[in-house]
Amino acid sequence: MADQYAQTREDNRPPGIPALRWEEPPEGPVLVLLDQTRLPAEEVELVCTDAPALVEAIRSLAVRGAPLLGIAGAYGVALAAARGFDVDDAADALAGARPTAVNLSVGVHRARCAYHTALAETGDPLLAAPAALAAAQRLHREDARASARMAEHGLALLDELLPGGGHRVLTHCNTGSLVSGGEGTAFAVALAAHRAGRLRRLWVDETRPLFQGARLTAYEAARNDLAYTLLTDNAAGSLFAAGEVDAVLIGADRIAADGSVANKVGSYPLAVLARYHHVPFIVVAPVTTVDEKTADAASIEVEQRPGYEVTELIAPQVPVTGAGGGIPVAPLGTQAYNPAFDVTPPELVTAIVTEQGTVSPVTAEGLAELCARARQAAAG
Repeated sequence: MADQYAQTREDNRPPGIPALRWEEPPEGPVLVLLDQTRLPAEEVELVCTDAPALVEAIRSLAVRGAPLLGIAGAYGVALAAARGFDVDDAADALAGARPTAVNLSVGVHRARCAYHTALAETGDPLLAAPAALAAAQRLHREDARASARMAEHGLALLDELLPGGGHRVLTHCNTGSLVSGGEGTAFAVALAAHRAGRLRRLWVDETRPLFQGARLTAYEAARNDLAYTLLTDNAAGSLFAAGEVDAVLIGADRIAADGSVANKVGSYPLAVLARYHHVPFIVVAPVTTVDEKTADAASIEVEQRPGYEVTELIAPQVPVTGAGGGIPVAPLGTQAYNPAFDVTPPELVTAIVTEQGTVSPVTAEGLAELCARARQAAAG
């Protein structure tokens, strides 16, 4: 495996800077990633020179978030092709790096298909490599456009459900520009509400055990001047009971054909709370997150993460003593249950917002129609 090295940026990164980029220095093409495990303490970039380095970055959550994983996977295939590695081996490794996020396999598939189509036409792997890169760049641009359209549709839905503005929105995990080619999914909707003067408060779940809400969403909210408040995950019920939540906005890592939504663990309890308190529970995700081949919740493979993520506290720039590289917070030998995601049934989801429009109520028929419309738009 080629070296994966880091460089620290001293400048202030303005809002909206992509979390990854393709570069072609004299020594060969690379994929540069903002290392999300180091935020918010410092902005450090990882430079991946081959697919195995990118696979490790994906598994370690240096790069994460469903849409961005799809983009990264496509660029990973392009990287393998450009540097003369086995494209199919690289594609298989990338697609299997995280099993739940369907966008990853979608992005890998698109770049691999583009490569093999060009290879069949030219017979030369070097001449086929640019086709894989073009596919990755096209996916990157498409996701940016999808993000903008989701923000428009999501804000329109909020205004319809909650006329008068002053929205108090609760979100979970991280769904902003750090997970997207644009400004994100659920966070992009909150950002649109903020810019329109209709966001009163963004409630940010800390999102244990890895604190993507505290480290990443709060980071993005602060940089965009949103009025936000951080809360522990187990304080959400108190917030609902106090009548302080008008809507819940989350993203998704995979949406099954029946409308079951896999998202960061902790999402399902929010859906239950929202239903009990008569609060809209809204999922915002691109159409690429809808997996028509996955029939229902039982068919979704939920990634199980290492137990040390629960038994140890991992914080940037803090001395570590635990086996997993963190500070132990449980007795040695403690067993931990650590699913990366949970699944919310469609009957608890008020609406699914995509770049192609909104599905509400959430049904298999509604999703199938939306996906068909997306295919027609792509073909046109």
